[in-house]
Amino acid sequence: MKKKERLFRWCWIFAGALGIGAAVAISGQKEETKKDAAVEAVSDSPPKAPEDSEPKKIALTFDDGPHPVYTEQMLELLEKEQVPATFFLLGQNIEKHGDVVKEISEKGHLIGNHTYHHVQITNLSAAQAYEEINKTSNLIEDLTGKGTEYVRPPFGTWNDGLESDLNLIPVMWTIDTLDWTTRNVDWIVNQVVKKAKENDIILMHDSYKSTVQAVERIIELLEADGFEFVTVDEVIMD
Repeated sequence: MKKKERLFRWCWIFAGALGIGAAVAISGQKEETKKDAAVEAVSDSPPKAPEDSEPKKIALTFDDGPHPVYTEQMLELLEKEQVPATFFLLGQNIEKHGDVVKEISEKGHLIGNHTYHHVQITNLSAAQAYEEINKTSNLIEDLTGKGTEYVRPPFGTWNDGLESDLNLIPVMWTIDTLDWTTRNVDWIVNQVVKKAKENDIILMHDSYKSTVQAVERIIELLEADGFEFVTVDEVIMD
């Protein structure tokens, strides 16, 4: 009986150990799940970059403007946060909202060309492409007194050689927020914050309230992580 009692006792001890181990493992899994969820939600208390680290340059760019409501809101936000940005403007919108174009320039932001009608350059003849781009550049210069050196081709397609003929530098992007597909601010913020690295160019659109709201959070989170916002010329010329 003593041997059996000892055997039962060790069995209970072993079973208890297994139970504790399983409980610890389950608890650990729950904690990992909580951490993953926190990352997905983007913490409201972002980690701060080391004080002695060099700022990492990153550029906010906005396509398709100017918009009569949300470009104004974006400009107010950028002024409050002391952040420069680059606006690639459509000629047809420039003609409707020239006062907003002047404000973008007066506040020190960089203005680029986004064609007149938001057309795919590779579907046009050379003459049509020149018309779309030159007409927009002329409108920008007439309103601001300054020409533009940068063009962002809609849909990211470009004919090689056009840049030398037009004396413009094509500018693409490294992070596409796809903000035009959703009004979900958290999702837009995550698209940027989870991918951001030095010298990234972020593609957004100053045509939506959700983008304005997302940019406010993006600025806070990336600055806390040691990023410095610059106009796109500082990134591509670095």
